[in-house]
Amino acid sequence: MILGGRATRERVRCIKAHGLLVEFIDGEVVGVVTVEQPVGTAARYTAAAEELAASGRWEEAYAHLRAAVRLLHGTPSDDVDRLRREHAEARELSHRDSLTASYNRRYLDEQLVALLAERWTADLCVALVDADHFKQVNDTFGHRFGDQVLQRIAAELGRGLPGDGFCARYGGEEFALVLPGCGKPEAVLACEAARERVAKHPWHELDPQLRVTVSAGVAHSAGPLTDTERLIGAADVLLYAAKNSGRNAVAYRDDLMGRVHLAGPAGHRRFISQPRLAETLL
Repeated sequence: MILGGRATRERVRCIKAHGLLVEFIDGEVVGVVTVEQPVGTAARYTAAAEELAASGRWEEAYAHLRAAVRLLHGTPSDDVDRLRREHAEARELSHRDSLTASYNRRYLDEQLVALLAERWTADLCVALVDADHFKQVNDTFGHRFGDQVLQRIAAELGRGLPGDGFCARYGGEEFALVLPGCGKPEAVLACEAARERVAKHPWHELDPQLRVTVSAGVAHSAGPLTDTERLIGAADVLLYAAKNSGRNAVAYRDDLMGRVHLAGPAGHRRFISQPRLAETLL
């Protein structure tokens, strides 16, 4: 039997089965209490776990399996803490990209929806970052070598971000930098610093001839925006403005004149691509 309820903002679920009361808050196990001595054996818990797993109820299935282990081997005093820790580790792994260990697209999408829902007036900046000429890296050195390059790019992009900022792999050789609470000037500086870290990385450690750079486009929202696709789309247009302006640059649009600029030394280039204003308006 499943009992549902709400305690303040958290979802509480209690599952009573085979003599155990298992309590979850927001998907995390917080308590396991014996309410009656089961007549059956651990096999009953295992069978119930298989049925729950088949229907996609993974947390409940996991709790039943742990209950079976407790019946066979006893209940250590720190069992609930271990369950909570293992569950948290599993959730964290499900949000990580298996190659680069940065956050994955699933986590990015979830966080953008949550951030846009709660930040009706606060600043939110998103940058799309793409490795320049990455196909040439794969064609010249092979895909395993390219994987090592992506791992190092992700590490450089992810470190030193302000506040609650994070890096997520968007797809292929493209990454997203999410910078909550950052105004556009601060976000542009952070992205330019990340671009410079990649450019100055000791790539010769992988191969003496290797040189890797990235391009980025920074989109900024300071109002009630709920469409994540518009924010990502604006960053994507600016990313390709940076690429069309010579690559190895960070592009952004100024709020006063609506023109696209490049951050740092790239701002002195003679040609800077100017996509249509409507493509980056939020």
